[in-house]
Amino acid sequence: MLETILVIAGKPGLYKLISRGSKSLVVETLDERHHRMPAFATDRVISLADIAMYTTEEEVPLADVLTSVQKKENGEKVSLDYKKASRDQLFAYFAEILPDFDRDRVFPSDVKKLLQWYDILITNGLTDFSKLRPTEGDNIDDRKDAE
Repeated sequence: MLETILVIAGKPGLYKLISRGSKSLVVETLDERHHRMPAFATDRVISLADIAMYTTEEEVPLADVLTSVQKKENGEKVSLDYKKASRDQLFAYFAEILPDFDRDRVFPSDVKKLLQWYDILITNGLTDFSKLRPTEGDNIDDRKDAE
């Protein structure tokens, strides 16, 4: 099974898919604790492969945006203190990565979350962002919904 990196709505950080149950997924936090827990059908679980950033033309897959951040930072963690950065600082930084991003639909919180995810992935040695792209037939929602 390919490693899948997930976001769970309402929960901080990123998660790695470990296995699938009949009514849940078993995920592991991508942090120093590596805590395992279930994610149920009622949780909003999204693969990073399914996320894209708005531009003035079209949506750009998150994998491409992360690759641009990686090139800008030479494979290191983000140089900008995104937790304390102002809206203008965040957007100036993000414009270097994705020049034509849609300033009406991309919010400062979106940029902060993207940079946080990038740092988590780099810290955990997950640097090949091409693996985040969706592949034919790769769908985490193949589980049965709990009723």
